[in-house]
Amino acid sequence: MTETAEINALARQARLAAIVIAVTGVLWLVAVSFGGQLGLPPRFVFLFDLAALAAFFFALVILFRVWRARQRLGD
Repeated sequence: MTETAEINALARQARLAAIVIAVTGVLWLVAVSFGGQLGLPPRFVFLFDLAALAAFFFALVILFRVWRARQRLGD
């Protein structure tokens, strides 16, 4: 893989992480507010929190991998 192609792949991964963070934040806020309005038990609302944490952790892992790869490339 050429260096330009690798940089493009890293940019694509960084965009994916940014989209995951943005969508997760919005969906989490909506889910928690609707959960409260619908009167869902706290244990179900807590599932939304766990799903959001998993998505944020996924994005963090992607960003860590991009950061390490960029260090390796010298950018």
